[in-house]
Amino acid sequence: MRLMRRPSPRHGQGVYAETTIAQHALVIEYTGELISHQEAEERYPTVDGREDPEHTFVLQLDDALVIDANEGGNDARFINHSCAPNLEPIAIGDHLWLVALRDIAAGEELGYDYAIQLDEPHTVARKRRFPCACGAPNCRGTLLRAKRTPLSAEVRAARHVVARRLRAMIAAEINEQSL
Repeated sequence: MRLMRRPSPRHGQGVYAETTIAQHALVIEYTGELISHQEAEERYPTVDGREDPEHTFVLQLDDALVIDANEGGNDARFINHSCAPNLEPIAIGDHLWLVALRDIAAGEELGYDYAIQLDEPHTVARKRRFPCACGAPNCRGTLLRAKRTPLSAEVRAARHVVARRLRAMIAAEINEQSL
C-alpha cells in the first residue's frame, strides 16, 4: 500500500492514498517514542496558562502511555483530523495502527477523528480553542469529542476484525511452536 504526504486543504500537510485501500486494512503504524502522559505534559506544557493546543504529534496509546511522533515518528503524524474519518487508531500491544474503516479510493486524503477529550467541561470557549477545518458535511466544528460518546458501528467492526486477525496470528504462531 502506497501513501503520499502533500499539502492539505484541511491543515498543513496531509497523507493521501496512492492506491485503493481495502476496508479493515492496517494502513500505517503511528510510530514514535513511548512516554508517559506526565512526560508528554512536561515536554509540551501549556504556554502562559493558555489552553490553546500546541502543535505536537502526541497520540494516546492507552491510559498510561502516549506516542510522541516528534521523536522517531513517520508520516502517520501528518494524517489530519476528520469528523467523517476513513481511519481509526487501534492499539495492538505497544503499537498503534491506523485501520481503514471503509474502502479508501486512490487520491483520497486519510483522516481519523482526533476525539480529544479534556478533563474539564467542553465549554463553547474551549471548543473554539480546538477548531476543526475538515469540511465534512457532519463537521462538529471542533476536534473535541463529546464525553461518553459511544463508538460507531464502523469503529466497532474494525476493532472486531483486527482482534480476530490477531487471534488467528497468535494461534498460528502457537501451532508453529508446538510442531
